[in-house]
Amino acid sequence: MLYLTEPDRLGELLPDQPAYRATQLREWLYARPVLSTNDMTNLPEDLRTALAGDLWPFTVDLAQSADGGETVKWLLRCTDGAPIETVLMGYRSRTTICISSQVGCAMGCTFCATGQFGFERHLGAGEITAQVAYANAVMRDHPLPHSPQRVSNVVFMGMGEPLANYRNTIESIRRMIEDMGMSARGITVSTVGFVPGMRKLIEEPWPVNLAVSLHSTIPSERTKLVPINDRYPIDEVVDAAGEYYNRKGRRVSLEWTLIAGENDSDEEAVGLARIARQIHAHVNVISVNPTPLSDDKPPDRDAIRRFVGTLKREGANVTIRDTRGKDIDAACGQLRMRAEQR
Repeated sequence: MLYLTEPDRLGELLPDQPAYRATQLREWLYARPVLSTNDMTNLPEDLRTALAGDLWPFTVDLAQSADGGETVKWLLRCTDGAPIETVLMGYRSRTTICISSQVGCAMGCTFCATGQFGFERHLGAGEITAQVAYANAVMRDHPLPHSPQRVSNVVFMGMGEPLANYRNTIESIRRMIEDMGMSARGITVSTVGFVPGMRKLIEEPWPVNLAVSLHSTIPSERTKLVPINDRYPIDEVVDAAGEYYNRKGRRVSLEWTLIAGENDSDEEAVGLARIARQIHAHVNVISVNPTPLSDDKPPDRDAIRRFVGTLKREGANVTIRDTRGKDIDAACGQLRMRAEQR
């Protein structure tokens, strides 16, 4: 598989070809990806044919679109049959992709459809990077209606905990920056508070963005929602996030999935605002997407306004995140859940 091979070692797949063919192939895979090897026009026809079956490390099980074609979600099937999900979201000034880093997830967050499947395996760096390349290749042939036709922003917010798959996550980031030409500032790594990975990320050379999913500031309540809080308590998570800001100069985002009757109280809002002020973070609030295996429900509009209003009065910078693609199961894990219930 082409994306499963390290970019520097592509020449090993072409033993009978001149060395420059590996450079050409590398450009087609990363700089200007295409859906088919037939479109790699500067490669000999016999080579294109020989490589045809090895282009993508997955097949498309399901594809859905919403928001006038600006949101596209794929359920992808890896070569071993493992399912992963990827969401492409187009906006006027940017095109964002939400990618998976694992098959399933071991973190066990109660409200997350992915966590309800449990953990199956890590994705390799090539499987992670190929999600971005595939989106770029699709847009080349099927442009989004009103958005830039190339991924500008990557968020590791799909299936899995990227910092628990640290080596492959970092290698995929390196390929995005060095081979795809992406800006590190357009890449966001999201974590539920995997502290060792957060601290290792501080030492990496790229100023990527860090998003930390808190979901509660009350330790006992956070442990119910995010069980890893027992292993890495919220105080350690906040300390690591603050160090990331101090060392990298990149403002951390605090992600908050709002659940009716669970974490939508004034007490939680005041505590969240205090943490945001302490580490100079920005708060992103999004209502929970209900799943068949959980009783969690989103708050009503009045409760959302009250929660956000308290955050603002307490001095936090806050955004209510766009709930794109709700009609196509765009939250991570939900498309897989629908597919497996068929």
